[in-house]
Amino acid sequence: MKYYAAFLPMLDEEKSQQHRQEHLDYLDKMSSEGRIFANGRFPDGAGGLVIYKGESLEQVEGYVKEDPYVIHGARSYKIHEWDMIVRQL
Repeated sequence: MKYYAAFLPMLDEEKSQQHRQEHLDYLDKMSSEGRIFANGRFPDGAGGLVIYKGESLEQVEGYVKEDPYVIHGARSYKIHEWDMIVRQL
């Protein structure tokens, strides 16, 4: 299993507000299926970040393209494979 950082830059703030609940429901579904490691918004309004778990970039791109924010043009996306390093304190 690999990790992928999906940046979701804001395209249309109005559409983002309109489809927010659909987006959150989608993230809840993906999380319950074990496909999301972490997610959150950028407080400055620039968009958000979702860390997906998947076997390939193509698989994760499929997940991202099903996000209501992407479907409705509220957000664009850019995906990068992420080599996570966990440090213990």
